[in-house]
Amino acid sequence: MKLSAPARREAAMRLLRDTPRWDLAVVGGGATGLGLALDAAARGFKVVCLESHDFAQGTSSRATKLVHGGVRYLAQGNVGLVREALRERASLLANAPHLAQPASFIMPGYKAWEVPFYGTGLKVYDALAGRRSLGPTRFMGAAAALQQSPNLKAQGLKGAVRYLDGQFDDARLAVALARTAQRCGATVLNHMPVVGLVREGGQVQGVRAQCALSGERFAVLAQCVVNATGVWVDELRAMDREPKQAQPKPMLSPSQGTHLVVDRRFLPGEHALLVPRTADGRVLFAVPWLGKLILGTTDTPRTDLPREPAALAADVGFILGEAARYLQRAPTPADVRSVWVGLRPLVRDDDESRGTAGLSREHTVRAAASGLVSVTGGKWTTYRAMAEDVLAHCMAKGLLPQRAGGVTERLALVGAAPGRPLAEPPGEHLYGSEVETLHQLPGANRWLWRDGAGGLSEAMVRFAARYEMARTVGDVLARRSRLLFLDASQAAGLADEVAALLAQEWSAPVESTEAEALKDLARAYSTVPTLPTVPAPA
Repeated sequence: MKLSAPARREAAMRLLRDTPRWDLAVVGGGATGLGLALDAAARGFKVVCLESHDFAQGTSSRATKLVHGGVRYLAQGNVGLVREALRERASLLANAPHLAQPASFIMPGYKAWEVPFYGTGLKVYDALAGRRSLGPTRFMGAAAALQQSPNLKAQGLKGAVRYLDGQFDDARLAVALARTAQRCGATVLNHMPVVGLVREGGQVQGVRAQCALSGERFAVLAQCVVNATGVWVDELRAMDREPKQAQPKPMLSPSQGTHLVVDRRFLPGEHALLVPRTADGRVLFAVPWLGKLILGTTDTPRTDLPREPAALAADVGFILGEAARYLQRAPTPADVRSVWVGLRPLVRDDDESRGTAGLSREHTVRAAASGLVSVTGGKWTTYRAMAEDVLAHCMAKGLLPQRAGGVTERLALVGAAPGRPLAEPPGEHLYGSEVETLHQLPGANRWLWRDGAGGLSEAMVRFAARYEMARTVGDVLARRSRLLFLDASQAAGLADEVAALLAQEWSAPVESTEAEALKDLARAYSTVPTLPTVPAPA
């Protein structure tokens, strides 16, 4: 008999109450924590993974939606990181073809040296990928580039380079990891913040958690505890000390990346745009995604760590200004459908003069004398390799028994099947092999919102509650559906209806504050800060 969503959550919480000791307790339900939970469970460890809010609610839902080897890292000479990322790109595309697919990028050149210079670099990128290459890099003249990307600025265009990389839905991939970990035997719970550590004799023996929905408290004992809380890694590390002991030295120098979402008319065609070098030396992407266009990103140092960081006017102005340098018809603040910010967990460098843009995107694993293992840094593309590395550290320290790795390299995720075409029916391609289950739910033909390749039906809301562990209006509209990120005003307009559907699915009233909280958040996402003067296009 299939359990209802409330029954499944209660069963997971019962395991928290009744399990005397776990092999591994993972704190954090983003890319790193969920990848780790899946890998450990697939090796046969008894695993619990606890997320304070919703899966991928922090950094892991706010990526530029790229599965890539890192063209910029190649330019920095970090060949090892590029090789690893290209290997992991191939694994991800194979294991979740409904959520991650190849995508085509055009890199325009407006100076005579740019096309041969960057094209040669991308040919090296192809060579590093080897048999995992998604297709050859191609050179094209100005006329061909304008035909492929009609809104490119024609004046001064010398030509372009076309190459292939990967694209994905980050938040839905996180949910797929959580569900696959469950299938492998892990206990995975969102809205279950860790409020303290269980320490005995100076050693970490587990965590203390409190359900954000019911208030129930749990003592979760574990042989090994891994801190995979992303930009909040230092907060949990601070709990791991004696009362008079000094705070541990921070692992991170966080930065924030801003993204703007506009309509596809600003970049018609099937290709994304890569600007190889912006005014501040970064790359800028314009990426088609679920019927919209993502513009980003920035790299601005940040010392505080809010759950919902706000975009800075200077960052928004910078993105729009850079877009205006390359697009004939450029978006204005009035064209922005949603603006959202992600915090990056960049590993700290004592040389503060380098700035966050120069910090490594590689991950770091540290084991404290107490046994607490902390991992941070890295990026979505390499989540699986990060998980293997963390477990290798845990086993080397004697915190877990030795067990062979490589179990997730070809492990298909829940729903793994080639997705349906992106255009029709909107959004259903993301369900892969589970699309027939979706069609059997009430409201499969009742669309709450449709736009291009994106859509949200009544059945999708019910699917999120029944199978994807969605518990709040925000869980549905921000991460199971990506509507908040695509069109914040539309998300606000559906908050009450989604709340009513969740109440039906959970057989319990949904607090009115939930819908209001989503509306408040949507207002923030749809509000473009007052901009400084945008530089005139060059």
